[in-house]
Amino acid sequence: MKFNDLNLTDWKNLEIDVNSLWIINERDKSGKHKNIYHGNFIPQIPRQLIQRFTNENDTVLDVFLGSGTTLYECETWNRNFIGLDINPKMIEYVDSQMQNSGFEENYFINLCDVTNENQVDISINKGFQKLKNNKVDFIIMHPPYLDIVKFTDNENDLSKISDLNTFVKTFVKVCHNTIKYLSKDRYFAIVIGDVYKNGEVIPVSFYLMDAIKQNFKCKLKGVVVKNIEGNKGKLGKNGIWTYRALNSDYFIFKHEYIFVFKKEY
Repeated sequence: MKFNDLNLTDWKNLEIDVNSLWIINERDKSGKHKNIYHGNFIPQIPRQLIQRFTNENDTVLDVFLGSGTTLYECETWNRNFIGLDINPKMIEYVDSQMQNSGFEENYFINLCDVTNENQVDISINKGFQKLKNNKVDFIIMHPPYLDIVKFTDNENDLSKISDLNTFVKTFVKVCHNTIKYLSKDRYFAIVIGDVYKNGEVIPVSFYLMDAIKQNFKCKLKGVVVKNIEGNKGKLGKNGIWTYRALNSDYFIFKHEYIFVFKKEY
């Protein structure tokens, strides 16, 4: 089965980036896309992945819904969507954004602690019932980068975890709870960056990538490095951060990773 519906007879005009380095100068702010949520990723990431790894009417699962970026891209590209999030404010916000969209029958979002297998099972099966479907064709995950940005006060929120080993183990649990719904030979992607704590770089991305390979039968199909521009927490402060870096011995984070895996079971 072909995993996308790209028209390769017109491949020269496709706006699909197949390189492992993505330089995206600014966030797309068209349509429903608004940079209102600290930590949301730019729309161009799910846009590229959805076009590359799904067909029209496929079902995309977003394990960390956030402000709905992936959903809005699924609406644009006519993909069904299931989204989960532990933050009730974001569920309410995204629902308000989707009112009178004409896409109501094609998406399902639910308040869910994705570390809890029972909650995930209930949520996804409710999504299947609404979408009249029983499979997931692509999964995208954009977890918190440890506790750098705390999103809720919920004790089960990954953004409350400061210990690296605990974070990795908990994320693996999230993957066990969700990847089981992904069809064999389909793809899932993790968007993640590293953090700077206690005077050194903590390569969270590498630890998560290794944990996925150790715990799941899958192939690592791509390691994409994407630049970071216009970080919400650093807007208008480039000079300050440059001065701080020069006055110390660290480097300013200007990249994050997109890991693409192919499920083999």
